[in-house]
Amino acid sequence: MNPTRSTLTKRILGASVAPVVVAGTLAAVLGTWYVRAPRIEASTDLPPVVQKAAVESYADLVQRVSPGVVTIQSIRTVHQAQLPFDDEMFRRFFGDNPRVQPAPRREGGLGSGVLVTADGYILTNNHVVDGADKIRVDLTDGRSFEARVVGTDQPSDLAVLKIPASGLATVPFGDSDKARVGDVVLAIGNPLGVGQTVTMGIISGKGRATAGDNDSFEDFIQTDAPINQGNSGGALVNTSGQLVGINSQILSPSGYNIGIGFAIPVSMAQNVMQQLIASGHVRRGMLGVTVQGVSADLAKSLGLSGTHGAIVNDVTAGGPASKAGLQAGDVILALNGRPVDSSNDLRNHIAPLGPGAKVSLRVVRDGKEREVSAVLAERQVEKAAATPGAPESEHGRYGMTLQPLTRDLADELGVKVSRGVVVTDVDPAGAAAEAGVQSGDVIEQVNGQAVADAAGVRSQLTARRDGRPSLLLVNRHGQHLYLTLGEDRG
Repeated sequence: MNPTRSTLTKRILGASVAPVVVAGTLAAVLGTWYVRAPRIEASTDLPPVVQKAAVESYADLVQRVSPGVVTIQSIRTVHQAQLPFDDEMFRRFFGDNPRVQPAPRREGGLGSGVLVTADGYILTNNHVVDGADKIRVDLTDGRSFEARVVGTDQPSDLAVLKIPASGLATVPFGDSDKARVGDVVLAIGNPLGVGQTVTMGIISGKGRATAGDNDSFEDFIQTDAPINQGNSGGALVNTSGQLVGINSQILSPSGYNIGIGFAIPVSMAQNVMQQLIASGHVRRGMLGVTVQGVSADLAKSLGLSGTHGAIVNDVTAGGPASKAGLQAGDVILALNGRPVDSSNDLRNHIAPLGPGAKVSLRVVRDGKEREVSAVLAERQVEKAAATPGAPESEHGRYGMTLQPLTRDLADELGVKVSRGVVVTDVDPAGAAAEAGVQSGDVIEQVNGQAVADAAGVRSQLTARRDGRPSLLLVNRHGQHLYLTLGEDRG
C-alpha cells in the first residue's frame, strides 16, 4: 500500500478493517453527574434562512443519491524486498535456489467512487486504483462488475473507471465554486468496509492545499463531515443532492477522522474527468514562472496595499511569461480579470486553461500596475526541490555568517549562478532565522541590488531607512525565493 505523508493520511483507501469499539451507555457511566438541560422554547421570530436550515431529516436526499455511490475493491501484486543474495556468504549457504526468493504477495484495497454517467463512467481517486491488477465495483443493488481504468491523473489524485452497464443511477454535478463556508454537506462512501455510510457536516474551508509541492494540483474543500479509510473517492454532496466534491484526504495523527477532511472540488474534477475520457491523459497550461504567496512583510516591503496576489520568483527562459515580459519581483494580481488570491490559486486557474490559451495578467512592478498578455505552453511535471536541514548556530550582526559564492560551492549547493553570497550558518535566535533564511541559501539580491560579498549584503541592509523590511532574493537548491529581513538585532 502507499505510505502516509507526515500526519496527513492521503491514502485513505488502505489498511485492514480495525476492530469496532462500541460505546457503553453514557447514563450508566455518568451516574449522578447527569443533569437535565433546561428546556428552550423554539423562537417564532427566526429569520427565513435559519428556519430553512432546521431540517429534521435528509433521508429522502440520501435515498435519491446513494445508488450513485459505489464501493471499489482493488487487488494489486506487491513484490517484497529481495534478500541480499548478491552477498557471497549468502550464495555459499543458499546457492542459486529460486525457492528461497521471497514470493510476491496479493494485497487488497478498499475505496469508493461516484457514478457520473448512466452508461458506467465512475469518478474516484487515483490512489484508490493506483497499481491495481484487478478492480471490482459493487453497486448498492448488489450487482458487481469488473472495471477497467479509463485514465488516471496523479497530480490531481483523480481517476476514471468504466463498468459494462447501462441505465445506472448517477449523482448530478453541482457548482463547487458557489459552495460557501458554512454550507451543510453529506459525505457518502464505504468507510472501513462496514457498508455504505452517510455522515453530515459543513464546509469548513475552501482553497486548501496539503502537499506543498509543484507536482500536485490542490484546491481542496475542507469539511468536518466524518470520513475515514474507505471513503476515498466517495461523494461530498450539498443539500440539493448535487456532487460538490470527491473525498480524498484526512488530516489525522492516528489515521482516523478528527474532523479535518478534504475533498477535490467538482469544478476541478470535471475538467480532469473530461480529458481522461477523451484522451486518457490530462494536458495543463503553463505560464513559465515559479511564484510564492504575498505575506504581510512582503506586502509592506513591496509597498502593496494587501496580501493578495502571487509574487514571481523565477521566469523560465523562453517560456510564455518570459516572452510576455514578466520579471522576477512582479506581483500578479489578476488573471483574465479574476483576482488572484494566492500562488496556489494562480496555478489552479492557469492549469485548466490548457496549452495555447491566451491570458491577460494584471501585475504590479515598482509600484505601478500594468496589463500583460501571454500564450500558455504545456506544463511538464517536475520534481520539487529537497528542503535542506536545519541550520547550525552561528553569531553575526543579522544572525547569519556569509561568504562569497565560488564555483565549487555553487556545484555543491546545486545552484546555477555565478555571483552571490552563501549563508554558511544561521543563529536560531537571530533576525535571519526569523525571516526564514537557511544555511546553504545563496543571497543574490538585497532590495533589488545584486550582491557579491558579505560587505555588499550589509551595506544594502543598513542603507534602508524607510522602516520597511529588506527584501532578499535567495537561491535555495536551484529555486528562487523572496524573504523579508527586518532590522538587525545589534
